[in-house]
Amino acid sequence: MKTPLALLCGLMLSAAVCMAQGDPQPVQLNHSLAPKPALCATPPMGWSSWNVFACSIDENLIREIADAMVSKGLLDCGYTYVNMDDCWHGERDADGFIQANAERFPHGIKPLADYVHAKGLKLGIYSDAGSETCGGKPGSQGYEFQDALTYARWGVDYLKYDWCNTENVNSKGAYALMAKALRASGRDIVFSLCEWGDTRAYSWASEIGHLWRTTGDVNCCFDCELDFGGWKSLGVLQILDKNEPLRKYAGPNHWNDPDMLEVGNGMTVNEDRAHFSMWCMMAAPLILGNDIRTMSKATADIITNREMIAIDQDSLGVQGLRYRVESGLEYWLKPLQNGDWAFCVLNRTLSDRVIDLDFSAFNMYDNLSGNAFRSASHTYRVRNVWTHKDETPSNRVRTVTIPAHDVVVYRLSY
Repeated sequence: MKTPLALLCGLMLSAAVCMAQGDPQPVQLNHSLAPKPALCATPPMGWSSWNVFACSIDENLIREIADAMVSKGLLDCGYTYVNMDDCWHGERDADGFIQANAERFPHGIKPLADYVHAKGLKLGIYSDAGSETCGGKPGSQGYEFQDALTYARWGVDYLKYDWCNTENVNSKGAYALMAKALRASGRDIVFSLCEWGDTRAYSWASEIGHLWRTTGDVNCCFDCELDFGGWKSLGVLQILDKNEPLRKYAGPNHWNDPDMLEVGNGMTVNEDRAHFSMWCMMAAPLILGNDIRTMSKATADIITNREMIAIDQDSLGVQGLRYRVESGLEYWLKPLQNGDWAFCVLNRTLSDRVIDLDFSAFNMYDNLSGNAFRSASHTYRVRNVWTHKDETPSNRVRTVTIPAHDVVVYRLSY
């Protein structure tokens, strides 16, 4: 005979299966699912285990990463979340509640969350809308309310929710169901949808989650596409091209997510700098994917550039736009608070390029933000974001060298 708690869970699970699997009709979203506005007003910043460690994670690693986040100044720069990706899972208990892998997490997730919180950080966790995660661990399908309640009891602050093993599952229904479960858990948890843009979550998920993947998985290369048969991973430029047209869907509390950062994982310093800069220009979540315990000074200098981070975290919350493309060079503009603008030149080519940069040639009105860039009639102060130096005002033409696969970034202000 079931106890009252077990009976309640059974009813929840039955509802979960019906909502996520059986109904091919469009799911009607409602305001009660909408994320809390203050929870993710700027793109989230943190670290995730997958890019370097994949399934090789344990509680000691997560503790060491949390320590490094503080000792290396990342917390001071705004990196808050320490996110465990796939493969932390053990099995479900007799009542269906998920357990951590006892060998890798012998003390469980709650003490780990307490440790992370004591450092001034927040803990993220991973699950999947399907029957199994991408790594073959137990998924949340049919256990949404139990899993959300478990995460809340553990003190989890962030959930990345993947999309493997979801045959015949309605994506809106599955993600709306987990959003409802998270809200019912009683804890504020950032909800990161990860359906790779396959069902155009960017067009409907602002009522459900805080961020959503817009592309397939990133790969540690600047310009490539790797075919793994059933799926492809993409280089920095390929992801950039997929995410750029979606700027109208991003804004405070709802962000386009072009995947985690590969800075420090094997690309050149120039490519790492360009990668980081373009994610900031797109107001993307800044989720580090390198081993921050052993990173080089060059890597640390890139990911702790506070001036570049400020462009990403600008409270206006508008994704930048690709304004002009000329001979392998791209000119990007991003409106900022108080009439400021971020101005970036990206060199996609394999050769250094020298240009005469005349800001007066760039004039536009951005319908999305309501801001105007009027360099022909206004003189801006010019700050080089990577050299950390003030340059001559915007009414002066300047000769600029942009190395191969690199950027120059300026902040222009009155």
